[in-house]
Amino acid sequence: MTSDGGLPKRFAEQMGQLIGPNFPTDIGVAVSGGGDSMALLALTVLWAAEHDVVVHAATVDHRLRPAAATEAADVAQWCGARGIAHTTLVWQDWDGTGNLQAAARNARRRLLEDWAGSRGIGHILLGHTTDDQAETVLLRLARGSGVAGLAAMAAVAPPFLRPLLGERRAALRDWLHAEGIRWIDDPSNDDLQFDRIKARQMMQELGQLGLTPERLVRTAGHMRRANTFLRTAAIGLATQDVVEDGGELSITDAILQVEDDERAGRILSAAIRWIGGGIYPPDFLSVVIFAAGLRAGQGMTLGGVCGDLDYGMKGRYRLWREPSRVAPPDALDPRAVGCLWDQRWHVSRRDDAPFGPGLTIRAWGRFGLAVRRKPRADGFKGASLPLTPSIWRGDDLVAAPVAAPNGVWTARITPNFRTFLIGD
Repeated sequence: MTSDGGLPKRFAEQMGQLIGPNFPTDIGVAVSGGGDSMALLALTVLWAAEHDVVVHAATVDHRLRPAAATEAADVAQWCGARGIAHTTLVWQDWDGTGNLQAAARNARRRLLEDWAGSRGIGHILLGHTTDDQAETVLLRLARGSGVAGLAAMAAVAPPFLRPLLGERRAALRDWLHAEGIRWIDDPSNDDLQFDRIKARQMMQELGQLGLTPERLVRTAGHMRRANTFLRTAAIGLATQDVVEDGGELSITDAILQVEDDERAGRILSAAIRWIGGGIYPPDFLSVVIFAAGLRAGQGMTLGGVCGDLDYGMKGRYRLWREPSRVAPPDALDPRAVGCLWDQRWHVSRRDDAPFGPGLTIRAWGRFGLAVRRKPRADGFKGASLPLTPSIWRGDDLVAAPVAAPNGVWTARITPNFRTFLIGD
């Protein structure tokens, strides 16, 4: 490559800021084959060669376009010619319901995290640019997002790093041209059925009003600083008005004042993610409707979370996981002393407890309905008791660590809600 060095130098400086002085031995790059991700991959290869870092590339094939497999193969060929390990990750579990863009985004993140984790890769680079950041701010403005939403994308969101957030899309393509590196133009980037493409096309007109990508990104920077302050304030309110109870949350009316109190909106949005397991927060309008329904005494659902009055507790409301979102039964590894179930429960057994093959983990289910009528010793009385983990050998119950604790098997949710809120 024979560039003037400007972009690679800025990239190296940004990597130093994001990672720090102790560079990893391996680093992952998410690459679709488009201009942004190909520039990211090529820049990473230059940077890695100077710091003795091994580059691993991954392409997610969403199986949404016939050409996607060919594009992934082109990326693999580019990587192979340069001795870069490449993996194509195929999305196969979409059921055809819900928001396609959101489902694809969630799947992409999950596939990349699993890929990196299986290889001991601690950082995954993403090719988001200044243009992407500006479009995100614009979209969130249109959705009425609060401070947290308008803070847009962070450069560091473990395990993901975004070293190109300070670069314009056009500049990356100019550099690729100069280096003789081809990229693939995804036809969906011109499809106006997607809101992001509409926002992208509006940017030129908005620029005439002075609303340039750079100014939108500056706004996101202001919002990030405000976001830090409000996070601290939200933690204080949650300490007073939120009680964690066996995977559920009991909240006061103060947490439902989402239109008047930024702290409340932040807490309720985080609660929905923590309980429902969503990667991204629900849009603000949906949170407003959810909160208003609860205040009116209605049972509500949002993002895999059910909410209703906390009966017997005046002025409080209870949130719990929607039963349809609970994980299916799964086999337990006889060599392990524990596992993560339903993406939230850490289930473990005492080292000296008998184990052996043939065990499965599943929701406590209908057996919990009978148990629920009897108060547990620690006072847990939530609606989600039937959704807590239990251990079985065939049709024989081995343990129900939440419904009927016995000290042999334990189950806890990690992180707890306070820790989750701090990191949100």
